[in-house]
Amino acid sequence: MSSSALTDLFPHPIVQAPMAGGVSVPQLAAAVAEAGGLGFLAAGYKTADGLYQEIKQLRSLTSRPFGVNLFMPQPEHAETGAVEVYAHQLAGEAAWYETELGDPESGRDDGYDAKLAVLLDNPVPVVSFHFGVPSPEVLESLRRAGTFTLATVTTADEALAVQRAGADAVIVQGVEAGGHQGTHRDNPENDHSGIGLLALIAQVRTCVNLPIVAAGGLMRGSQIAAVLAAGASAAQLGTAFLATRESGAHAVHKQALTNPLFVRTELTRAFSGRPARGLVNRFLHEHGPYAPAAYPEVHHLTAPLRKAAAKAGDVQGMALWAGQGHRLARDLPAGRLVEVLVSELAEAWTALSEVSEYPRFGDGDVR
Repeated sequence: MSSSALTDLFPHPIVQAPMAGGVSVPQLAAAVAEAGGLGFLAAGYKTADGLYQEIKQLRSLTSRPFGVNLFMPQPEHAETGAVEVYAHQLAGEAAWYETELGDPESGRDDGYDAKLAVLLDNPVPVVSFHFGVPSPEVLESLRRAGTFTLATVTTADEALAVQRAGADAVIVQGVEAGGHQGTHRDNPENDHSGIGLLALIAQVRTCVNLPIVAAGGLMRGSQIAAVLAAGASAAQLGTAFLATRESGAHAVHKQALTNPLFVRTELTRAFSGRPARGLVNRFLHEHGPYAPAAYPEVHHLTAPLRKAAAKAGDVQGMALWAGQGHRLARDLPAGRLVEVLVSELAEAWTALSEVSEYPRFGDGDVR
């Protein structure tokens, strides 16, 4: 499928990343869509009915196309003993926040089948997948419903798997990205071997013939111009939109993005058991080195701690997901941010190509 099948849905090559945990609320997705980007809802950690209600709400806010992101079910590979040891280590945190630890056996599939049924009964324009590749049958059923499908990849091999399964496009996620890395297999040996976005785009283009949406550390229009020049059809931004007025992120999380106390990010398993990039705070520093490769067990285990820290406004105990470009975050309405990015992109593209506007999506080779 050509890149234009996706990018004809929205005027500007800007995709608001789906950020689970209450960040990608309908108001944010609607504001991005109304400004000419592609807004996204995050189905992760919601119930199927909760997803359905958010889709209804979003449709009441905008008639523009939007997307929904699903987490793939995870295989059972965690060692129970390792999770128990980590739970023992977190006992002091539970006492400090006066809460119980969560049940690590609270479910592995994130209600995948039920959410997929919602999206087949009430088709949306775009659906993306994180943490793996859906079956060819699932992708074909969504295609028959009129839905464009994408899957996140972090290597060229993963991109090949997505192409073989029959998805319409890939989201190429560089190691710079905030939040969870969308690796298809959680291998602890690869925790520090991620590939930078521009290098990864080049690798993926050599082996698959699918449109590319580039993600990872993108905060300015000039960076969007760079990934378009490298062969992407659009850019996906998460941290940039996390800081906006419509974002559902906690106020102290938004403030932390540009707080001089938080000077760097790290990939960590501390909060969820899967590699995710966040601002280095006390919890990440103290527990990150000992967290096991156990997702979603660790996610369930720490959920009450994260909730209690957020309620208390304790920035040192929260999962402060952020990409490497977090210091460039801007406190703007989401629609205004899209406008600023588009202006910066046009200016950067003029400088790069000596033309007055960036190229229309789908022009030329999309490999």
